[in-house]
This record gives sequence, C-alpha cells and structure tokens, in this order.
Amino acid sequence: MKVSSSESTTAIIARLRTDVFWTNVGGGRHTRQVLDAEPSGRLGAPQGTALYIGAVLGTGVIALPALAVRAAGPASLLAWLGLVVLSAPLAATFAALGARYPDSGGVSTYARRAFGDLPAAVVGWCFYFAIPVGAPAAALFAGGYVEAATGGGRAVTNGVAIAMTALVAAVNAGGLRVSARAQLAFAVVLVGLLVVSVALSLPHARSANLHPFAPHGWGAIGSAAALLVWSFAGWEAITHLAGDFRRPERDLPLATAAAVVIVGVLYLAVAFATVVVLGPPAATAQAPLGDLMARGLGGSARVLAAVVAPLLTFGTMNAYFAGASKLGAALGRDRALPGWLAHGSVAGEVPRRSLAVVSGLAMASLVVVVVADIDVRQLLLLTTALFVTVYAIGVLAAVRLLPLRSRAGVAAIVALVAVAALVALSGRYLILPAALIAVGLVRARIRARRVPA
Repeated sequence: MKVSSSESTTAIIARLRTDVFWTNVGGGRHTRQVLDAEPSGRLGAPQGTALYIGAVLGTGVIALPALAVRAAGPASLLAWLGLVVLSAPLAATFAALGARYPDSGGVSTYARRAFGDLPAAVVGWCFYFAIPVGAPAAALFAGGYVEAATGGGRAVTNGVAIAMTALVAAVNAGGLRVSARAQLAFAVVLVGLLVVSVALSLPHARSANLHPFAPHGWGAIGSAAALLVWSFAGWEAITHLAGDFRRPERDLPLATAAAVVIVGVLYLAVAFATVVVLGPPAATAQAPLGDLMARGLGGSARVLAAVVAPLLTFGTMNAYFAGASKLGAALGRDRALPGWLAHGSVAGEVPRRSLAVVSGLAMASLVVVVVADIDVRQLLLLTTALFVTVYAIGVLAAVRLLPLRSRAGVAAIVALVAVAALVALSGRYLILPAALIAVGLVRARIRARRVPA
C-alpha cells in the first residue's frame, strides 16, 4: 500500500491491510472492512512481561489473600493453587491468539474472525466496561493501605483513590512507551519487595494457623475461587497491545511464559505467608500485605506498604487503562462503539479519545461507589463476571481459530474446561454480561432491519 508525502508519520509507519468479513447478523448479509495495522510497535518481551505482571498481580496480592481467608480459611490455599495451575493454559491461549492476530481489538478481533460481529461486539463491551466497574475497587484497596498507615479515615482512602485514577489517565495520555517504561521499573522494584517481605516474614510462621483447615466447609473453596478470579484477570488485557510489540509472534509468548511463572510463585508465596504468619486475624485485616511486611521488617513497614500498595495498584490500572483504551478505539473503528472513538486504533497512535471515556466513566463510577458506600466485594464479583464472559468467548474463538493438534490448540481446549467452571462460579453476577448480550441482540435486530432485502 503506497502512502503520499502528505500523510502522517503514523500512516507511514503503519502499513494498513484490509480484511473483509462476510457475516450474517439477524439474517442480513453484508460486508465489513476492518482496518488493522501490521505490528510496528516498540515493545519487547521485558516490557510485555512487566505489563502482564502489572495487569495480573497488582491488587490481587494486596487485598485478595485476606478476602480468600475470610471466605474459606486456610483451605483458600487450594483455590489459589487451582487458579495458578489453570491460568497457564488460559494465558498460553491468549498469547497464541495475540501472536497470530496482533490487533488492538484483542479478544473482540478473535471473536469476529471466529463468529462474526455480534460476539465481537459483546466481548468488546464486556472488557471495555469492566474497567470502570473494577477500577474503583482497585483504587480503594490502595487507599485503604494509605489510611491504615497514616490515619485520616475514609477521606484519605477516597482521596488516594481519586488521585490514582487521575494519575493513571495522565500517564496513559503520554503514550504507551512512557507507560511501558514506568511499568517495567515498577515491576522490578515491587517483585523484589514482595520476595523480601515474604522471606523475612516466614520465620514467624506457625503451623497451628493451618488448623482448622476448612472452617467453613469444603464448599467454601468455590466461594474463595470466585473472588480470586479477579486476581488472575489480565491474561487477555495485553492482547489489545499486541500490535505495539516489535515481534508479537516471539515477544508475546516469551512475556506470557515469564509472567505466568513469576505471578504464580508470588501469589502462592504471599497467600501461604498470609495464612501461616497472620493466622485467623488476616480475614479482617484492612491492609494484610502491610501486616505481613510489618512481621518481617518491623512495625514501620506499614508505611512502606502504604507506598507499595498504590504502586502495585498503579501497575494494574495502568495496564488495564492502556488495553481498554486501545480496545475502545478498535471498537469505534469496527462500529461496535461510536466512530468518534476510532482515533488511536493503529499501532503507534495514542487512543486519547477512548482513554478519556474510560477515565471519565471510572471516575464517575468511583464517585458513585463512595457516595453510595457500595461494598467493594460486589464490584469484584461483577467485574470478574464480565471478564469470565470475555474468557468464555475468547477461548471458544481460540478453539475455532487455532490448530487443535498444536500445543496452542491443546491449551485452548484445557482452558475451555477451566472457563466453564468459572462461569458456573460466577452465578447471579452474570446478570451484567447478560444485559450486554441482550443489548447486542437488540442492536443486531435493528441493524438487520436497515439492511435492504
């Protein structure tokens, strides 16, 4: 494809290709031209690993170990172990899809290739709108750590949450290169702090804290797992940035493999230390990681935790805002959202319009949560239900798109079984993705009526 000298630098860098999809939506046959860019980004495997660690580790490690103990006691460790094991094929599946189809649409693009416009739109909406629902919970978790160390009550917690949301938006507005460099630095420092904290706290472990092992019954492990899905959401987030990798076919699998090992080991280590070091009081701890660090490093470590928790949360929110912003631009490009959002869907562009929408909705959602005093656990479960829907459609697409006799195909089949279990655990919280599916069906019917017979 030739470009003229009057075209933008982005247009020169990104060689566009056109894929024509024939789809049947509501009985109307039509064509859709979808523009996506061949990879021309600057991200490598180290930055990709850092983005993955930020997306998956983040708030899970500062809040979920305590919530899991509250739900299932020491038996919550089995839920952690199960999700660590199941996350490997899930991560491998999305890495394989991202390497083969590097597009800012991510899972939405895979769903369109496999099933057409309607599933693509639904999966895109589920991911895009999960960010404003989940971001307040993440930011409030971080605010709780600052409040626990400094005092000041809810005003401090809410102020930190608002400041973090604004900061993440500002960093992403500066472009993905700035965001990725910050993420790499944060990942190295924070992984080191977690390793030191766990190592120094373990001499205070007591085997008696493992008894009774299942105080709420074995069925409570499922309840703990439903909460912990939040901790492992993120393997799909970086696929929206696949086009920004220099060599996605090589860098994405490398980044994924490294992140799976690092995240799995850290989650299990922190969860185990929370149980055996803190014991039953962990279930009601406002800042469990701070308490753990205080055991290993001394009481002043709670102040350090008040720094670590916002940084971990920043990593999570940073990765998700970046991925969602790219996705929103792709959905605007594909007419699943208003076309005004399409700017930034090409690799190398900053999707500032989409970012403004995500950031605005997240800030509005945070205000509602604060004013209405909504329990953050409800936000967790609503967000995980949206991500489980994304996983379900994405893995189904993988089964159709990937060679089933390849390692990626086998991983997709295993992941499909795992996601089916997660769907069952989501229960009544699937009402939100069900509503989005209903909107998609109505939208498809309306559009079908407009297509000439």
